[in-house]
Amino acid sequence: MDIDQILDRIDVLPDASKASLKKHITEVSHPKYFCLMESDKIIPHIYFIKKGIVRAYASTADNDITFWFGSEGETIVSMKSYVEDRPGYESIELLEDCDLYILETESLRKLFNEDIHIANWGRKFAEKELVKTEELIISRQFKTSLERYKDLMTNKSDLLKRVQLGHIASYLGITQVSLSRIRAEIK
Repeated sequence: MDIDQILDRIDVLPDASKASLKKHITEVSHPKYFCLMESDKIIPHIYFIKKGIVRAYASTADNDITFWFGSEGETIVSMKSYVEDRPGYESIELLEDCDLYILETESLRKLFNEDIHIANWGRKFAEKELVKTEELIISRQFKTSLERYKDLMTNKSDLLKRVQLGHIASYLGITQVSLSRIRAEIK
């Protein structure tokens, strides 16, 4: 997905504003399993996924708990770093070779002060990230693992073909054995 499409998914900018923003965006590529973000570190970038899949996870003493998957067109951001310049709690691992667009947070903040359209775009960006987080929390609190798996089937079916079952089970908060049972039940 190209950067224009990704930016427009957040909010459509006037051409001049979009051109100003795009001057600060570059493209990077990283291999599968690359750790894009580490927990307990300030992340001074925002990433947009051109191609590939990533997962956000938190580590416990026993294992990693996956709580989000991102794919083409989505944004990767540590909101704690973005908003407060403080270390985030999440780690981001690439599950495929990825092509990403990268934007320095400091450059974006400067643009907020220079262009009201970009400032409003940034507000929409933060609002969409908040809604995404809210949906994730509500799903975890009020839906069963079966319902969450069905949501994945409906809303992100490509993930089920591209992501290891262990990561999907972790995302659902269940074991791989339980995931196998769910998959058998649905078939």
